[in-house]
Amino acid sequence: MRVPVDPGTGRASQRHAGGRTLTSVDTRSEIREFLTSRRAKITPDQTGLPVYGDNRRVPGLRREEVALLAGVSVEYYTRLERGNMKGASESVLEGLARALQLDDAERAHLFDLARAAGPTGRTRRRSALKQVRPSVQRILDAMTAAPAFVQNGRLDILAANQLGYALYSPHVSPGRPANGARFVFLDPRAERFYVDWDRVANEVVAMLRSEAGRDPYDRALSDLVGELSTQSEAFRTKWAAHNVRIHDNLRGDGALSRHRADDVRLHRRTRLEVRAGAQPPRQLVSDERPGRASSRHRSSLTCGAEFARV
Repeated sequence: MRVPVDPGTGRASQRHAGGRTLTSVDTRSEIREFLTSRRAKITPDQTGLPVYGDNRRVPGLRREEVALLAGVSVEYYTRLERGNMKGASESVLEGLARALQLDDAERAHLFDLARAAGPTGRTRRRSALKQVRPSVQRILDAMTAAPAFVQNGRLDILAANQLGYALYSPHVSPGRPANGARFVFLDPRAERFYVDWDRVANEVVAMLRSEAGRDPYDRALSDLVGELSTQSEAFRTKWAAHNVRIHDNLRGDGALSRHRADDVRLHRRTRLEVRAGAQPPRQLVSDERPGRASSRHRSSLTCGAEFARV
């Protein structure tokens, strides 16, 4: 008996019945909380600033210390940290990134938030993505030695090859596109599926946080964040950390406890951006398992694909 699985159409993630949604990502709050959380992570010792006495009421840098390091006035930095980034120049943003010792993902997120705070792009919209092009599906189908799939910034799985459908079939819920974030936080099977569930969960939240900075008025993304926040305490806790991550190659050695008798260990995950005209980028993900191949793994996944495909 075959169980039909909807691999996703590329349309917006469907709203879960009974789940509360967010109207949009509040850019001012995002800016305020992001800058505050990054400031709390940096100590004066890390920046070379002198420390006078030990009676500090803040865990990291003070506002005046960030302003000094960034080369702006205390009043101006206070305005920025309160969420008002309108008119902030690139040099000011670069100064903040240096002062707060932001990594590449955090720096990109800061610039995304500054763009979102500008006068354009304030209309809340519903994403309307189409299915992947046949040429992209052919690329996936040609990748027969490793699981591969295409996903958007909300982590909806839009298409996959045969091994990809088999390996990630647990991500699918009836009546909606497969979504990695929803599976990780709302499906009880996730902690068995991923050996290092906490690391995967942190990466999922960080990627969604980065996507929210790039497009805070994406209604489908806001709905997804609202659904996860309402139904998962773990998501709420991790979301509040304001960590971000670029959709690049994830760290390797990702073990999936796919079957009780035999784990699947993925040594490297490769991500490529697939762009179609003015559409937002989609991620083509390939999970590679170099070295000694297991025919038992391949045969079990191939058989699983027969059940997973529509």
